[in-house]
This record gives sequence, structure tokens and C-alpha cells, in this order.
Amino acid sequence: MALLKIARMGHPVLRTVASPVSDPTAPAIRRLAEDMIETMLDAPGVGLAAPQVHESKRIIVFRVPADRSGGESVGITVLINPVIEPLGDGMELGPEGCLSIPGLRGMVPRWSRIRYRGYGLDGELVEREADGFHARVVQHETDHLDGVLYLDRMTDLRLLAFTEELHYIADALRQQEQG
Repeated sequence: MALLKIARMGHPVLRTVASPVSDPTAPAIRRLAEDMIETMLDAPGVGLAAPQVHESKRIIVFRVPADRSGGESVGITVLINPVIEPLGDGMELGPEGCLSIPGLRGMVPRWSRIRYRGYGLDGELVEREADGFHARVVQHETDHLDGVLYLDRMTDLRLLAFTEELHYIADALRQQEQG
């Protein structure tokens, strides 16, 4: 396995629609996914899409640590050719960062609940429902496959901050909600 170089905002690979993978069980796809997992864990991150490592293929890897999700933990998952379906109309505003945009975080609206499906490295269909942080991670990584960055989803750039300063935005939003 190898650590891969992470593309940063501005590189054209991040704005390109990735190509579908014809054979999820191909040895080259397995190697790429394993390298992506190693890179994600080393970064450290909770998700990584193939375009972020200069591979324009429809592959994402992610994990949902219990401490980030309020108790729900999802182990490392490889999803090839993922498709997302919103469940309901509910949207939630929440913080996001990106390994391709280091040092910044923004408050991004996402579907509250989703169903996603794609293929694992064994070629078997993976299908799950997700909400909260789990849903956010899958939506964020799948966006990369369509050339979309979280900044594109933001409705108010005043809610973008350096990581160290995001608590000011979170505090202001809490005060707004309380009235």
C-alpha cells in the first residue's frame, strides 16, 4: 500500500465528473481503494474520493467514528459507483471540512436522511440508510465524484471560517436558534 498525494482546490481533477468503474473486483481498483484508505487514515480524515487522489473514478472510502456521530459507528467502507437518494425533504446545516481544502471549515446544508447504494470490492451491492454525520460524509464524498466541493453547496459564505475560528460561527448560530 502507498500514501497518495491529495489534490487541492484549484486542481482540475476536482472539477471533473469521474468515470464509472466497470469492474469493482479488478485488482487495480482494489489497490487504489486500499491506498485511498491508507491515505485517508494518515491525513487523518473520515472520507476520501478517488478524484482527491488524482484518479477520476467513481470510488469513495469513508468511516464514521462513534465520537463524531453521537454513538453510531460505521467501519471503513469502500463504495464504488455510489448513488444517493434523499429520504424526505429535511435538510440540516452542519460543519464540513475537506482534505482538498485544508484549514477551512464551512456550514453546509445537506439532506438529513439518505439511502445510498453502490458496490463493494467483492462486486456485491452495498445498500444502507443513513442520517446525521454518516449521511453528511457520504454526500460530501459523493459530491467529489461530480466535481462539486462543499463550498459550492454553501448558501452563505459568512459561514466559512478557518478551522480554529469555526466555534465563533457555531456559537452565533446557536444564539440565533435560541432566539
